[in-house]
Amino acid sequence: MLTVQEIMSRPVVTVSMDATLSEVQRIFERERFHHVVVVDGGCAVGVISDRDLLKRLSPFVGSELNERRQDENTLNLKAHQIMSRHPITVSPEDEVRRAVDMILEHRIRSLPVVDERDRPVGIVSWKDILRWGSSQSVWGSQDESDPTLFDLDDDDARQAA
Repeated sequence: MLTVQEIMSRPVVTVSMDATLSEVQRIFERERFHHVVVVDGGCAVGVISDRDLLKRLSPFVGSELNERRQDENTLNLKAHQIMSRHPITVSPEDEVRRAVDMILEHRIRSLPVVDERDRPVGIVSWKDILRWGSSQSVWGSQDESDPTLFDLDDDDARQAA
């Protein structure tokens, strides 16, 4: 049984509920991921994606010619004002199949991985799942006699994932 712990990205980057969007923007610019987990008292209470951030920031932020005061003020909004609340999470011990089902069911791109006290310990995204599948040759095979994910019926494919 493949567990989330085996494929999740870590360490997970977190921000406080009162972090400014300016701080969140700098994190996204510096790092190579697309989600931060918002914490309160060390517990995961929300998620902000790079898309969430882009939706809230003025397109004129950073433009010397067009930036207005109100555009700049969007950088002072707080994480809790734009985060997706009550994040859907998984535990490190959950099967990857459960994470895949949750990502598909809820139409989200990642899941915070939390311990028994809801503290974030990692994050698993659809990219982590694809990266694992690629490294394991789940999506195809060099040997034509080996079944691929596409050769399996739905129940067997879920087990392979």
